[in-house]
Amino acid sequence: MNKQIRNIAIIAHVDHGKTTLVDQLLRQSGTFRENEKVAERVMDSNDLEKERGITILAKNCAVTWQGTHINIVDTPGHADFGGEVERVLSMVDGVLLLVDAVEGPMPQTRFVTKKALALGLKPIVVVNKVDRPGSRVDYVINATFDLFDKLGATESQLDFPVVYASGLNGWATMEPGEVGTDLAPLFEAVLQYVPPHEGDENEPLQLQICSLEYSTYVGRIGVGRIHSGTLRPGTDVAVYEGPDSTPRKARINQVLKFEGLERMQAEVAGPGDIVLINGIEDIGIGVTITSLDEPRPLPMLRIDEPTLTMNFCVNNSPLAGREGKFVTSRQLRDRLDRELQSNVALRVNDTDEDGIFEVNGRGELHLTILLENMRREGYELAVSRPRVLLHDVNGEKHEPIELLTVDVEDTHQGGVMQELGLRKGELVDMQPDGRGRVRLEYRIPARGLIGFQGEFLTLTRGTGLMSHIFDGYEAFKGDIEGRKNGVLISMDDGEIVTYALGKLDDRGRMFVKPGDPVYEGMIVGIHSRDNDLVVNAVRQKQLTNFRVSGKEDAIKITPPIQLTLEYAVEFIADDELVEITPKSIRIRKRWLKEHDRKRASREAA
Repeated sequence: MNKQIRNIAIIAHVDHGKTTLVDQLLRQSGTFRENEKVAERVMDSNDLEKERGITILAKNCAVTWQGTHINIVDTPGHADFGGEVERVLSMVDGVLLLVDAVEGPMPQTRFVTKKALALGLKPIVVVNKVDRPGSRVDYVINATFDLFDKLGATESQLDFPVVYASGLNGWATMEPGEVGTDLAPLFEAVLQYVPPHEGDENEPLQLQICSLEYSTYVGRIGVGRIHSGTLRPGTDVAVYEGPDSTPRKARINQVLKFEGLERMQAEVAGPGDIVLINGIEDIGIGVTITSLDEPRPLPMLRIDEPTLTMNFCVNNSPLAGREGKFVTSRQLRDRLDRELQSNVALRVNDTDEDGIFEVNGRGELHLTILLENMRREGYELAVSRPRVLLHDVNGEKHEPIELLTVDVEDTHQGGVMQELGLRKGELVDMQPDGRGRVRLEYRIPARGLIGFQGEFLTLTRGTGLMSHIFDGYEAFKGDIEGRKNGVLISMDDGEIVTYALGKLDDRGRMFVKPGDPVYEGMIVGIHSRDNDLVVNAVRQKQLTNFRVSGKEDAIKITPPIQLTLEYAVEFIADDELVEITPKSIRIRKRWLKEHDRKRASREAA
């Protein structure tokens, strides 16, 4: 067996350059032919990943450097997809921790580093984007050392090697201030500092499944690293869900290894190999594939629990079924069950009401990415406002707390701090950078961040940066004031008319434009006051035999607010729903008839 194997994960805060660096590692290792046309960020294969410029799913590839097979896992940088990061770290023997040379360690850097250090991995710190204007390498290295120290790193973990790199331009160097020519120093650092896997091929087979894929041809595909022993196609194995579980017998169909971005069938795989296997029908995350004669099951992988919940409902609006292919509760449940097969940070529960499912996830982005994927696949549904999951600790309510970092211009600092104070945020740290910007760190209830993104962008004129991660549970902090403005609610079914919008222009900002279909109970805009107002958005102009000048007749209306999925989910109140179809996003009241809304509010009081 070939013992020259290294397994590494690339971890970092979102947008610090992981996927771009992997592109260059693939190119410079000779994975692509010289004349081969390769897309940028080739690892971000999903449409949503390409559009948003973020990695959502952890992905594997492999390169060969000087005879050593290096398996590389590109991980998501956003905290909502931390479930992916936690699992894949159990497959590797070392990590490249990317830190932006300007921004330094950010909240997600803390999250992924904490996971890596707890597993005993020794990170290689890669200070990326050192050629950016304003890079401050010394500050970044000192801040990274302080972070490791705070997270309880061992002496050997604190003695981390540092590589200086420009992932975009494809070079690395071991000396600060130097400009390199290629990524050879980074490859050399991986070979020097990442230990080869220690497993023995003569021991019984031990393989833990860390992620899942699905194929319509072969069913579920398990991805994991072989800890010990060897594996061949057609082998009979025992499948354990933890050491105390009852094993079941199964047969491996195919064994595949990663070569570049491709999967190649393998005749045999040994310790340290990251492999894909199929043939086991109900294979799950964390199960151990082990020898029948001498089983050695591993403990199941533990994943952080969800912190946010939303109701996914069958769409029952008057426009239901016009734009979607999949609209029934059965189709909705089947799609959520399919998502559970690979999305381990997700939980789905049935509710007392027919056609309503409670879906729990790691955060707003985690759930809205799922919704966006579903609408692109042709699903039509309605969703409620996100709510945090509370824990009961000795009879006292505890709620999830987030560690929030905001980076703003000095001139916007006061407004941002005032808003975070209203949302029960507690200032932990404040660091001016001496160049007109300041970084604020807050501990804030997760409830306080629902709807904050849009407010934050308004307060900072789009120049602010914010990121946050889950930081534990604490006693309930008290009520947080909700949305300040009421909404404009349509009183009738029909199509939006320009004349009607002209009459409503001074009432608030609209979500709709002329020609849009509308129904009774649908929300057409934001009221300029704090109460809800029922309006006629389909009113036609009464024709008379009086002549008017064309100048008087011209109607000026303010352009509508563009409704995105994230904005809509953050905007709605508890008595409202977002209607999601493949072509449209609409906001509506849960009770469409005005008398039903009045009765519901009386009962709530």
